[in-house]
Amino acid sequence: MKRNGRLSVAVLGAGLIGIDLAAKVARSRALDCRLVVARAADTPGLRQARAMGLPTATDGIGSLLAADEPFDVVFDATNAMAHAEHAALLGPFGTTLIDLTPSQVGHMVVPTVNGAEAVGHRDINMVSCGGQASIPLLHGITRRHRVDHVEVVTTAASRSVGRGTRLNLDEYVETTQDAVRDFTGVKDVKAILNISPARPPATFRVAMSMVGQDLNPESVRAAAEEAAGRVRAYAAGFEVTACVAEGERAFVAVEVAAGGDRIPRYGGNLDLINSAALQVAEVIADASGPGPAGAPPPKPGHTTLAVPTGGTETS
Repeated sequence: MKRNGRLSVAVLGAGLIGIDLAAKVARSRALDCRLVVARAADTPGLRQARAMGLPTATDGIGSLLAADEPFDVVFDATNAMAHAEHAALLGPFGTTLIDLTPSQVGHMVVPTVNGAEAVGHRDINMVSCGGQASIPLLHGITRRHRVDHVEVVTTAASRSVGRGTRLNLDEYVETTQDAVRDFTGVKDVKAILNISPARPPATFRVAMSMVGQDLNPESVRAAAEEAAGRVRAYAAGFEVTACVAEGERAFVAVEVAAGGDRIPRYGGNLDLINSAALQVAEVIADASGPGPAGAPPPKPGHTTLAVPTGGTETS
């Protein structure tokens, strides 16, 4: 279904996440943004999409079902409660859904850990912003060390947390906890989300506390920095800001600064999950076969990540 060497894409939801995602898709060498959808014509996000020259529609999921031909990829940037219905309605069309809500309906994917698995699934869940920030590092650390307990504390600026996330706070916590368990093998996991009203807005931060055995600082830091370097292939503002380990305890913290587009610098939570979702879509596009000769090369500044094929094995 590739046209001009690119997969056809629709963005369902025109909030903070949806419009930034549409801007990222519009720059992609592998994806063609053909529709941005909301449920109200006066949505500010749709005005921004139209200003970018993108087609828009206002009938929500109905606009996708009424399209002349099915989309190859739909990014669901609505809310967790709606995603199951969207998946059921779009399933017969062969569309690949990339879910940016914490619905936990589809197959959970973190690009640097199990990105290659996205190719085999039609409903892909991007976990949460806290999960995308913490799981690459925790996965790397738990492959080298025994860890028995993990606590993940996410702090995001109030201005970067939209209505959809606020409706899904319980789902956010549960999905993040379950994903950390699945990707690390650690059973005792606690996730906490802080929405900070501070002014100026706080930069997105995720702090990870671990209890285990023989957590020496050199090995923990090496695992964290290696994992962070791989994430920076698609999220340049991802930085390890603290790493302390001794004996049974370790603490690692990251900050994520947004890289531009429609999101302020403090909104790294949105930029990170959108960049991860875009990475997954481009992996799917690459796996679908080459486009016609003369397809455009990657845009300047964009890096295509080599994804691992080993799944989520822990050691």
